[in-house]
Amino acid sequence: MTDSTVTPLVPTRALYTVAEAVVLLNYSRSQVYELIRLGRLGTVSEGRSRRVPADAITEYVNLLKMEAKEAGSAAAA
Repeated sequence: MTDSTVTPLVPTRALYTVAEAVVLLNYSRSQVYELIRLGRLGTVSEGRSRRVPADAITEYVNLLKMEAKEAGSAAAA
C-alpha cells in the first residue's frame, strides 16, 4: 500500500546563470543585465562566472509585487 500524500523531494537550486534567470523571469538578456546594473537584481561572482541567487530572484519578484501594490494604492487615492 502506497501513501499518495508523500511527495518526492525536489532539489532546489541556490544559483542560476544569467541565461537561466532570463528564462525564469521571462525577460530578455539585456533587461536582466539592466536590472543587475541598476541593483534591482542581485548577483554573485566566482572568478569570471556571474550567478543570480535564487533568493535574489524571489526578492525581485516581491519588489515588483510591492511596487504594484503601491501603484494600486496611489491610483485609488
